Amino acid sequence: MNDLRFRLADEADLDTLVRLRDDAARWMLAHGITGQWQPGQLDEDHFRRTMASGEVWLAEADGRVAGAWELWWEDEDAWGPQLPVAGYVHRLMVDRNSARPGTGRLLLCAAERRVAAAGRGVVRLDCLADNARLNAYYLDAGYRVVGSKAGKPQPGGAPKSFTLLEKPTPTTGDS
Repeated sequence: MNDLRFRLADEADLDTLVRLRDDAARWMLAHGITGQWQPGQLDEDHFRRTMASGEVWLAEADGRVAGAWELWWEDEDAWGPQLPVAGYVHRLMVDRNSARPGTGRLLLCAAERRVAAAGRGVVRLDCLADNARLNAYYLDAGYRVVGSKAGKPQPGGAPKSFTLLEKPTPTTGDS
């Protein structure tokens, strides 16, 4: 699994990002996770706006997209006004048709390293409060619950409640 390559997404990747997000939403629905993502919620404009204000990363293995994530440098909707000490990971997505087991954790570690490289000491994310499986995933990855946010606005949907999690960025040799 060390053959993953990471690169910033660009305009040519917009349709791939929409497909990846929609496929992840369909996987969630097929596995009984009904309150999180829905196919068709996010379009190319969403990812284009995220690229303009933050970063969208792709992971590739053997010439195929294995996953992606968004990295924001602020997230006032969930965390309120904050000093610039954190990076915020959003929409961690794995292509379940091509990615090997453990790819999601590798993407998360890459995001953590990117936040550290930007000189920020904390990685933050939010997770749908009633998605016990995903909350457990992030706790197992070393994140800790630091709060909650009720009524967070959602692109293409009604506001939802989230668990707020954070983790110190890795130091050299970690992750």
